[in-house]
Amino acid sequence: MEFGANLQKIIDERGIAATLISGIGDTPTVMSAAAALAVTVDQIVKTLLFFVDSPILVDRYVLVISHGDRKVSKVALGAKFGVGKKHVTMAPREKVLEMLGYPAGGVPPFGHAKDLPIVMESGLASRPPEIEIFAGGGDHETMMKLTIAELLRVTKPMVASLAEA
Repeated sequence: MEFGANLQKIIDERGIAATLISGIGDTPTVMSAAAALAVTVDQIVKTLLFFVDSPILVDRYVLVISHGDRKVSKVALGAKFGVGKKHVTMAPREKVLEMLGYPAGGVPPFGHAKDLPIVMESGLASRPPEIEIFAGGGDHETMMKLTIAELLRVTKPMVASLAEA
């Protein structure tokens, strides 16, 4: 499956101000992605899929966009949907591919196979809108460059304090 071509098509069709940067090599960690792009670690964002066993969620899955170098608090995410941390788990790789259409580790913040609720970490959402950030570009060797403002415009996320202290 050609993940990058599909994502580029979505970017083009929706008029999204984002650029895919391919061929940067395997970037399995935030540090390796920042090094490959010659940017700071705080410019890397991650898109994660969580299973949240809450009756207020139709599909029980939530997409979280967060700082690449910070853990997402299951307590805070659960509280957002009225459940405790025991009701919040990371989705397995197979489910990520099934629900989002992209492999874990390369998930972009938009353009998914299934529309799901999106929550963005408040610290990320409150950064200056013109700041350039880099998110998953569809696979392990591609990243996407866009601004905070464009990410907010395209994803229209709920915003919550989710970073672990």
